[in-house]
Amino acid sequence: MRSDGREQRRGQSGRPGDDPARRSGQAVSAVLVAAASAGVCLQLVVIPLWLLPPDPAWGWLLLAMAALTTPYWSLVHEAIHGSLHRDRVCNDRLGRLLAIGYGAPFSLLKTGHLLHHRYSRTRRDRTEIYDSATTRWTTMAPGYYFRLVGGLYFAEVGSVLLVAAPRRLWSYLARRLDTPDTVAGLILDGINRRHLHQFRVDGTAVVVLYLAAALAYGPYAWMLVAAVAGRAALISVADNAFHYGTPLDAPLDAVNLRLPAPLERLVLAFNLHNVHHRHPGLPWYELRSAFAADDDQFHLGWFGAVARQFRGPIPAEARTLSVVADNQTTP
Repeated sequence: MRSDGREQRRGQSGRPGDDPARRSGQAVSAVLVAAASAGVCLQLVVIPLWLLPPDPAWGWLLLAMAALTTPYWSLVHEAIHGSLHRDRVCNDRLGRLLAIGYGAPFSLLKTGHLLHHRYSRTRRDRTEIYDSATTRWTTMAPGYYFRLVGGLYFAEVGSVLLVAAPRRLWSYLARRLDTPDTVAGLILDGINRRHLHQFRVDGTAVVVLYLAAALAYGPYAWMLVAAVAGRAALISVADNAFHYGTPLDAPLDAVNLRLPAPLERLVLAFNLHNVHHRHPGLPWYELRSAFAADDDQFHLGWFGAVARQFRGPIPAEARTLSVVADNQTTP
């Protein structure tokens, strides 16, 4: 988890000039946004209205689309950090549109993710850690495993139930949920103070879009539910893989996960998570260069890191909160 001062300052202070590599990366991002938008249209409109009626076998397309959940989320993630488009207004509009297709308001995803960067591995944001002096493993485990296999995504989606809630209820919930071991109260407070109108507009769009899609699927609505469940599983199981079992009170640290080069490009270098935490302002197409400039390293393989989370919750006093790096530094 090494990082030299030059690259860290670069990631914090701004971006370099409009060089060819950046223009190329921006062009690729634009194509990916268009492809992702077309994918949402295919999933929610074309498949149920035109493809399924003559041949239900077209439903298998939903499996392939669910498998692309991580690159889709990576585009939303780029927008969260203002890296999807050079114009901030356009960036946020694209982020909002992508988030609606994802199934949750952009303001919720952005507020929650930026708080993750602030509080990662502190008491507020360490998903698998529990205090054995006050909590038993058996008490912690059910909620932990539910979150791991889909609960995180369903919590994000479930936030749309608050679209019509008055500010007073938002304030009440923010106070009730603001405990030292979660960022939930901070998320609600941040939305209530700064983004409530946007949340309501986007949340309503999510509800209308997916209800209309469910009606369009008709007797095949179970296929849409299965696709969303697959998305929930992939999002939730990958979320904490970059932090599970890592040292506490180190918000800038994460693990870089080894992937074959084609898969690394597919997920928009999301596997270079230690690089991202140290340089959150860098767009996806500059993370590999920063990885090399920092003389950073891979710590685990992607699939091994995902699998090890099923070991379950870890007591805060455990002496195993560390990461052993791979011997090699490049795939």
